[in-house]
Amino acid sequence: MKVEINKVWAVYFSPVGNTEKTVVSLAAAIGEKLNLPVEKLDYTLPAAREAMNTFNKTDLVIWGIPVYAGRIPNKLLPYVQSHFIGNDALAVPVAVFGNRNFDDALIELRNILEANGFHTIAGAGVAAQHAFSTVLAAGRPDQTDMEKVKEFATKIAEKVDTLKTLPQPIDVKGTNPPEVYYTPKGLDGKPTVFLKAKPKTDMEKCNHCGICIRRCPMGSINPNDPSDIIGICIKCHACVKRCPQDAKYFDDEQFTSHKLMLERDFARRAEPLFFI
Repeated sequence: MKVEINKVWAVYFSPVGNTEKTVVSLAAAIGEKLNLPVEKLDYTLPAAREAMNTFNKTDLVIWGIPVYAGRIPNKLLPYVQSHFIGNDALAVPVAVFGNRNFDDALIELRNILEANGFHTIAGAGVAAQHAFSTVLAAGRPDQTDMEKVKEFATKIAEKVDTLKTLPQPIDVKGTNPPEVYYTPKGLDGKPTVFLKAKPKTDMEKCNHCGICIRRCPMGSINPNDPSDIIGICIKCHACVKRCPQDAKYFDDEQFTSHKLMLERDFARRAEPLFFI
């Protein structure tokens, strides 16, 4: 008896938009191949992370996360672990990484999905422009990447069409279980620590439009003063990338050294990896 799928979901956390682009495109291509509706669940902003999310066994969920220090963003882990119920839905974990490596993020996401009652049938690590940089993997995922994503969609659709039983977890790259986070390094090769670094605001450029306040995934910018960071900063760069006035920036010395090291040492084109 064939496994029945009635809907494709695009689920993602995407502060600067690269994960959204990848996951939505993949889900749309699969939906087109299978002639199924596609629905989005964007949990980037705090207001979207309140209710429980329950799926059905007739759902196929394409789930994307950006890679932070080689893992799932740790401030999002409790939410991802506790607010999603798979009910035997099929799932495809996707780790979007800033041209360095996705390390253990993909296998970590796969494990969480399996623990939450999903059944993973494929997986991917897709390179994108690094959130910290304007030059590292600039413009990615680009047309070549997206063509590969569409080829992957075709293979997923073909696999879904032939499934007769719920599959074993997809075999992906990574240490199982994940044990360590990537240690950021500076230009001198030594570890850098910038956990307390926060974005600065050029108030001569800022016109108080409020975009940074509304787009902060942690709700950490004072709604009455965009220069005041009142909560946790996860260095996602949503405020920097989305500010139309280019008023936001980071100037922490260790953070800057790490960014420059990434631009120097990881300038080669990292290719996406697909598992099916």
